[in-house]
Amino acid sequence: MTARWGRPLVAAVDAVNRRGKAVGVRLVRYTGKSRHFIHPKHLVEAPWHDWYVEYLEPSDVVLDVGCANGAHTVKAARRAHRVVGMDYDVAQLGVAAARARGLGLRNVRLFAWDLTRPFPFPDASFDVALFLDVIEHLRPRVQVLAEIRRVLKPRGRLLVSGPNRETAWRRRLRDAGLFAFSDPDHKIEYTQAEFLAELGAGGFEPAGPVMPVVYDTPWAGLIDAVGGLSLGLYARLHRWKRNVALARPGESTGFRVVARARP
Repeated sequence: MTARWGRPLVAAVDAVNRRGKAVGVRLVRYTGKSRHFIHPKHLVEAPWHDWYVEYLEPSDVVLDVGCANGAHTVKAARRAHRVVGMDYDVAQLGVAAARARGLGLRNVRLFAWDLTRPFPFPDASFDVALFLDVIEHLRPRVQVLAEIRRVLKPRGRLLVSGPNRETAWRRRLRDAGLFAFSDPDHKIEYTQAEFLAELGAGGFEPAGPVMPVVYDTPWAGLIDAVGGLSLGLYARLHRWKRNVALARPGESTGFRVVARARP
């Protein structure tokens, strides 16, 4: 594919793809779709984005590890008994707090914390841990997984996701000699085997199949920018990306796993 496109074209498409997400986030705010800078995917009906909700019970006490702007925290809080969200980014936590207040949620607690430090909770404090699109930003990772395992109850669930580095688009970027990670802040991206091996090193094993996310199209950034202008069109394109990933899981942007602590 790289030879057919040529390196300059691959580089140009990559540049558009990488800038599109930030453009979409800004347009959402500037066009009045949200009071905050937020990705359009959080503003459309996309049940697969909130895939973790169906694994929560009304009695669950949940820890959202790396909660950022609270998008997942507030979704979980509508289903679970109580949610604790922690993140190092104070500004993002402010957005999360505003969202929780705006929704009238009284079962959310948020605080700033360096995720690479030991968590300030006793053993077996939580029924569920959310660790969604966070692991790839961290170093060291296995120690963080082990800490999550410590604070989960013996039958607790880890709902975790991470990025796939073996899609056709990622390989095309590598073949062109370009930076191939989907985010410059990523410390790692995985094959499916590598992702499961890292979970295993942290003391977890899958409790079900590995699930796909959405199609890793080189035009994802353009679709994000479209979302800043039209949520209706974005929703249709987002559903298309989801359907492609279901049909071709190897082309998914990442992996989603329900995991439990190894005996």
